[in-house]
Amino acid sequence: MLLDGPERRRSVPPGPRHPRRAGADRPLAASQDEPGSVADEEPGFAVPPLVDQYGLGLSHADIGLGAFESHLAAAVGSRGPAAPGTTFFDSWLGLAVRRWCPPLLGVEPHCTPAHYLAARRALGAYQATRLLLRGCGVGTYLLAAGAVQAPLSAAELASATGAPTYEIVPIQALAGQVADGSHTARGFLAAAADALAGAPARRAVAFAIAPGPLPAAPPDARAVREAAERWLRARARGARPSDPVLLRHLLWSALTTGLPIQLHCPEPDRVADFLAATVGLGTDLVLLPGHGGHRSAARLAAAFPHVYTDVGPAPWETLRLAPFGKLLFSTGARGLPELYVVAARQFAAAMTRLAAEWCAEGVCTPPQAQRIADLVAFGTARRVYRLPAEAGSSAPAPSSARG
Repeated sequence: MLLDGPERRRSVPPGPRHPRRAGADRPLAASQDEPGSVADEEPGFAVPPLVDQYGLGLSHADIGLGAFESHLAAAVGSRGPAAPGTTFFDSWLGLAVRRWCPPLLGVEPHCTPAHYLAARRALGAYQATRLLLRGCGVGTYLLAAGAVQAPLSAAELASATGAPTYEIVPIQALAGQVADGSHTARGFLAAAADALAGAPARRAVAFAIAPGPLPAAPPDARAVREAAERWLRARARGARPSDPVLLRHLLWSALTTGLPIQLHCPEPDRVADFLAATVGLGTDLVLLPGHGGHRSAARLAAAFPHVYTDVGPAPWETLRLAPFGKLLFSTGARGLPELYVVAARQFAAAMTRLAAEWCAEGVCTPPQAQRIADLVAFGTARRVYRLPAEAGSSAPAPSSARG
């Protein structure tokens, strides 16, 4: 829940907080009953290990203060330097990093950024990543690879975290790779269809695309061939397609595979006609809206049987607008393992507060609150992405010490 669409730029934790009673923001503690879960001090409720349905990957490299701050800046959507006399640690996200991440590396919470980064460097990039991700509460990762330089592969991420990791295939990236070996529009279109159909055999569990406006029907074959010819002539090697006709063709081709498709849609209402046109085709669509679009996306998920959406940074809003089984958790994190930690812990804190409030107000019972958390945390993701039954239920236990 950190970045919007392919460049998801969402501040975590969210700015305005949901009204709560005094004492609802007690520190979180690790549950001793279920490894990887995060529990409040209230007995009988724990946010289970999460399925992160959309993360953008991590870099191998050790990182200094300047590079670390650049990741924080990108995550909060900043396009310039921090205000004079401040750093990007002087932000809501910076506070969250300093609260939750240092204890996972054996450092006191809210230590200075310099002290935290020194401890991080002393451990080395791989060990720091391992400790942070094994302590964040995520039990299964769905990874859209290729979004960062020198990224950890799905296999490397699984090794570092000890958690199952599956791949999301960006349709534009797949088309760019196919085009590198194609010399004609006809050959490219045939190879792209084969690559899309073969994605499930490569451990992929979903496609992802940022399609722009979507008419309610696929383009005709002649228009597609002409678009492919134009793009093949003009593109640089490795470039991704941007022609709207070609993107619509690739999306409609992906619909025939049966794999769910994540739609990056800054303005969800603009894809409503496409959602209506795809009812009954047998493919689930998951909306990943831009900042401020989660309420609209939740309404669309409620309206269409095959549509789901990211729960967003304010679960108390989307849970009131869509059935609970239509909402899924994601970090949207890119580059830093700390961003995975913050997104997971913020979601756990929000769900814990919300469960306490709803139970106190008589909206639901504690068992019902637990079932809601289970659906959003992992249950719906298991079903939509056809994950094994254990997905999200066996994350390594959060730890506040070096290991």
